[in-house]
Amino acid sequence: MTTQSTSFANPVTCGNTEQAQALSLLIANDKGQKRNLLQCNPTLVELAEAKVKDMADRGLVSHFLGGSPNTRIRNAGLSLPEYYGKAMSNQVEALAGGYTTADDVWYALKRSTSHRQHLLGELPFYEEQDQIGIAFHKDFSTPHVEYWAVYVTKLADTATSLEDDNSSTTLLLKRQKRFDHVPDKGLDIVTESGNIILKTEL
Repeated sequence: MTTQSTSFANPVTCGNTEQAQALSLLIANDKGQKRNLLQCNPTLVELAEAKVKDMADRGLVSHFLGGSPNTRIRNAGLSLPEYYGKAMSNQVEALAGGYTTADDVWYALKRSTSHRQHLLGELPFYEEQDQIGIAFHKDFSTPHVEYWAVYVTKLADTATSLEDDNSSTTLLLKRQKRFDHVPDKGLDIVTESGNIILKTEL
């Protein structure tokens, strides 16, 4: 029996801090990881960093600050596949508060079913997600002190024109693949007080 190993390109760029980078390696190298590839996305790292700082400023851990997680990614100029949810949807963001180390927060995230399914790609929908960005922020003056944000997503397929070597034309392609079940993480968050599960009305 062979053990699957996830290829992780440029992991040192996958987090805004050493703690975030450590978490990225835990996610990529977990024995339960179903993905063959995780690509670090600088825009997702920037989004995650803005999110953890926003949560610290507000003193809370919440998915819906200035729009839904899916909306935040789209507003940053990244294109999600057309079958991803719209207004209040979250198929891309995992949050935690109150955990000091990457090991501690990873243990807590894996104990939450929805977070584990997302971050380890346990469902077919999540398994095709290959873009990741992570951030960590610490502020002793805030309620949770430590704030974590992880974005893992699939981006709309692109193809680069090969008509000539100097071409940089990129075309967005609509994915034909559909899923019988499109999961939505809803409002689930992980804090030092435990996993909080709230559902949005669709």
